[in-house]
Amino acid sequence: MLQPMKGQLELAIFVERPNRFIIMARRSNGEHVRVHLPDPGRLQGILEPGRELYLRFHDNPNRKTNWSAVLAEREDQRGFVALETTNANALAKLAIENQVIPSLETWSIVRQEYTYGDSRWDFLLENGKEQALLEVKSVTYGIDGTGYFPDAVTKRGTKHVQELQRIAKSTNYKSIVLFIAQRDDLSCIRPAEHIDPQFAKALTDAYEDVTIVGLKTRPTIEGYEILHELPVIFSTEGSEEEK
Repeated sequence: MLQPMKGQLELAIFVERPNRFIIMARRSNGEHVRVHLPDPGRLQGILEPGRELYLRFHDNPNRKTNWSAVLAEREDQRGFVALETTNANALAKLAIENQVIPSLETWSIVRQEYTYGDSRWDFLLENGKEQALLEVKSVTYGIDGTGYFPDAVTKRGTKHVQELQRIAKSTNYKSIVLFIAQRDDLSCIRPAEHIDPQFAKALTDAYEDVTIVGLKTRPTIEGYEILHELPVIFSTEGSEEEK
């Protein structure tokens, strides 16, 4: 299943990253341009000098930059990593509506951007007799076939997981976290304890109360291909658990 790419992309070369949301890139004509980076994470091993990027041009006088980064060449130069993290919600919507994820195939979408408790959740779902709050997380960091989330400390992500666990334990709502792998070289996803131990602990503590699911996608110049469900693996008391 393919989500077509919006607009035409242009090949460029990564030069540097002045801050979290801006990179400098060199176009094929040699021009250096300021580019908006939708993913504020560390993007370790991805944004390296000389690495190929694909950019989208925006003819909008109200934007601070005319370009946005869409794809980055993967570390092994055999594929891409998607940089449009906000597109993860659109991929989640497409996958749920088309029942691509076996763990979620009984659920349907009621509403997007649903506020409950202290947070606004990406989706409100229902399965005929129950409702669930679903939060989407984008995974771009991978090592040797394992995807890790987050790639930088995320207090917001920790808060979300803790609140979802509380909701699942104290209300009639079910809680779901969906990790979307924005690269196709991953075979599983793990919480990145070496980067954010607080998030890893929160997710591990919640795994008996919260449904935690992974989804593999393949970003290409033509679009985003939704592939299949991925296992999310936890280390608990010296053993490994899979959800």
